[in-house]
Amino acid sequence: MASEKGVTVGVLALQGAFQEHIARFASLNACSFTHRVRAIAVRRPEQLEQCDGLVLPGGESTAISLGLHNAQLTEPLRAWIAQGKPVWGTCAGMIMLAAIATGGKRGGQELLGGLDVHVGRNGFGSQVCSFEAGVVCPALGDDELPGVFIRAPVVERLLGDVVHQREAAAAAAPADGLSLAVCPAAALALPRAPLEILGWIPASAVPDVAAHNPLDGVPSTAVHGAHPPHDAHVVAVRQGHVMATSFHPELTNDTRLHAYFVRELILSPR
Repeated sequence: MASEKGVTVGVLALQGAFQEHIARFASLNACSFTHRVRAIAVRRPEQLEQCDGLVLPGGESTAISLGLHNAQLTEPLRAWIAQGKPVWGTCAGMIMLAAIATGGKRGGQELLGGLDVHVGRNGFGSQVCSFEAGVVCPALGDDELPGVFIRAPVVERLLGDVVHQREAAAAAAPADGLSLAVCPAAALALPRAPLEILGWIPASAVPDVAAHNPLDGVPSTAVHGAHPPHDAHVVAVRQGHVMATSFHPELTNDTRLHAYFVRELILSPR
């Protein structure tokens, strides 16, 4: 467990860019980071028990959901989140941590929950619509983060009354061959930390995609952190010890988010 000797970060290694995440965490040791960081691949419940924090990497969220079941990791991960342990989801990982997700194939997928957000799968379009854009992230300074968006989700709404909104979503009928997925009700019975917007991209970065204002209907006092312009796309959020980004920081050489996860979510008592 986390100590002066170091921190162990697990990266779910069922699919997606897990090796790149492991490499980014390992590189923190070469830049005088405050603690030594050991990153390991997690494929079994006993490996999860070795970790101080966990990353759910990008990939295909339906396949990841199935892989979790096959590896008998679904319930251990739900217990991990319920216990308030640090977890960071990137791209498909953001979808897995959402309370509500739309845009999946009919039949959907299971969500883990942990974040009071409604996300849209493939929020910026299909694989051919992938792009790169600078991400505004005030918590990490004035310089934008390089954002790699590959069939990326987007935060469509911050959920103020998450229990009611989940119940309403669960009762909604899917249309156009697409499905709506909701996290287990038990995930919403946990103490709720305030939501915090960490990062966004301007509407001009993806002019063909209409921007959602996820703050619609949510009192501004209920959201901590920065408040983006009304026409921005929200692509990074935090709620207590749960964090998610819709882009792939592991596919760049910028390790600021990896350092932030270790420093602020694993080592911080918050």
